[in-house]
Amino acid sequence: MIRLTDKEFTDIVTYIKSNYGINLTHKRQLIESRMQSVLISKGFNSFTEYFDLVKQNKSDEITAMLNKLTTNHTYFYREPAHFEFLKNTILPLQERTNSRRDIRIWSAGCSSGEEAYTAIMTMMDYFGLKRTSWDYRILATDISLKAMEAAKNGLYGVESLKDIPKVWEQKYFVNQGENLFELKEDVRSQVFFKRMNLMEPFSFRQPFDLIFCRNVMIYFDQPTKNALINKFYDVLKPGGYLFIGHSETVQRDTSKFLYVEPSIYQKGSV
Repeated sequence: MIRLTDKEFTDIVTYIKSNYGINLTHKRQLIESRMQSVLISKGFNSFTEYFDLVKQNKSDEITAMLNKLTTNHTYFYREPAHFEFLKNTILPLQERTNSRRDIRIWSAGCSSGEEAYTAIMTMMDYFGLKRTSWDYRILATDISLKAMEAAKNGLYGVESLKDIPKVWEQKYFVNQGENLFELKEDVRSQVFFKRMNLMEPFSFRQPFDLIFCRNVMIYFDQPTKNALINKFYDVLKPGGYLFIGHSETVQRDTSKFLYVEPSIYQKGSV
């Protein structure tokens, strides 16, 4: 087994925290065990050799490393209360007040796309025949190019569909056999994928009505979470919503967000 020295551990933790916000301070054993196969496959004898490669070839190697060290497990209709809130609260409000008939949604930390696609199917279902008069494409971002490539392909195992309404399976998917289902093009075409590091400055032309950032901040320390939440606040429209994971919270004393219900927060109206 290739051992992780104290200096190597400090260097890796500091670099990842500074550049990507992910806090691995208490994950020494995880780093050492999960990266073994990568080091061996590349013929390295130390973490220093591998980490030098990471710093030289940031986009590919750091993504592979972060994929190893964080969990990307997700599925369609995860945390269904959020999609019920979208259907029962946000969309009726948009119908009453949005004369432009455009809805801007951002799936931040989109992983393999199930979250963004579930939101699209929720809106397609809600608007029905009226959907052609609405523009509701979703921006889906992640640091992992591999995850987003899988999302663009729109091919999912049967386990990913276990929580969706049965009618959705027939309506929005094509059964490809061998327990694989492909999302139909009219769903996939409404999600735009872009690689993005949430630690970098945001440069959006227009604000969002809704931001999903669920089960992403579990890897960040509290000051990093607070800073990111305030950045989300700034790019939301007045009255816009932030959905976070059920194990995550927004600290009220460091944020202007209004608490709506567990894991749902709102930017106050002007």
